[in-house]
Amino acid sequence: MKPSFYDLNYSDLETVIHQNNLNRSAAAVLFNWHYKKKEAAQCFDNIAKSSLDFFEKNFDFSLPEIDTVHESTKDRTVKFLFKLKDNHKVETVLIPFQNKYSICLSSQVGCAMNCSFCFTGEQGLKRNLTTSEIVGQFLKAWRWLATNRPGEERILNIVFMGQGEPLHNFDAVKKACEIFLSQYGTSIGVQKITVSTAGYIPGLKRWSQEIPRVNLALSLHSTLEEKRNELIPINKKYPLDEVLTYIDKIPLNKKQFITYEYILIKDFNDSPADAKQLGTLLTGRTAYINLIPFNAFPGSRYQPPNLDKVEQFKEVLDTFKIPTLIRTAKGDDVLAACGQLNSKD
Repeated sequence: MKPSFYDLNYSDLETVIHQNNLNRSAAAVLFNWHYKKKEAAQCFDNIAKSSLDFFEKNFDFSLPEIDTVHESTKDRTVKFLFKLKDNHKVETVLIPFQNKYSICLSSQVGCAMNCSFCFTGEQGLKRNLTTSEIVGQFLKAWRWLATNRPGEERILNIVFMGQGEPLHNFDAVKKACEIFLSQYGTSIGVQKITVSTAGYIPGLKRWSQEIPRVNLALSLHSTLEEKRNELIPINKKYPLDEVLTYIDKIPLNKKQFITYEYILIKDFNDSPADAKQLGTLLTGRTAYINLIPFNAFPGSRYQPPNLDKVEQFKEVLDTFKIPTLIRTAKGDDVLAACGQLNSKD
């Protein structure tokens, strides 16, 4: 089976071209064609026929297939179910905001973290996605917008918050970030890409030296060991204090911060005392807090909090002077909101 063109970052592509004595300009032309212009057809623009023939013969240019599309009637969120070559499936979400979109990408088929608040955790881990399957979600979603919502194909933010633990699939996620950041390709800014983790320390150990300077988000959800153990079982192996030790060592760009995600669950972690403990923990850190009211899914044992409790929680955090945003649910009517993704057959 041919290797995928979309598994190559720009440096890989230059190496292939050099090793096969092709014209060096082909790298920029191909990246511009397939990533900046997002063309599906074979490149025919400013490239030698010998280079075209080589890549057509030796590389696969196919992308994951769109199996089904669900559009929210409430807020125009779009959820895609992608079918992969081995018939596994993953979900991807386009989230509209101010005439633009954020895209929530999956990094694995299922997930090994087994977080109790997340529908994906019930699938278990099937396998990692390849780089081409990750960037393919972005490209196919963009093309869907161009066809179905012409004039709206502006995906300006990328978040690795779909199915899977991104740092558990470190190499493919790293390479996908490099492709998204490439000046020859999609040219997404480092401040517009966020990688989320449940606190997977083997990936955090590699972060500072290997990942491009994109944003990091930690799924925190409780400062108390007993509660976090229930919500995020890997906390028993990689406890929060150790996770924070590695996160605190990450060098940040100017105006860059670590995002701490906190899912609020009714009568579990939504009290003023919980808020005070969270504020105390993050005081002195370059932090931004996303408060996410729990989104129910079939069979979930948790309930969303009362909206008044959410506001009260934020009011406590405001006294700590930590920037905090309440993230409203989008796409929950099509199970596309945070924690609701599940592509189990």
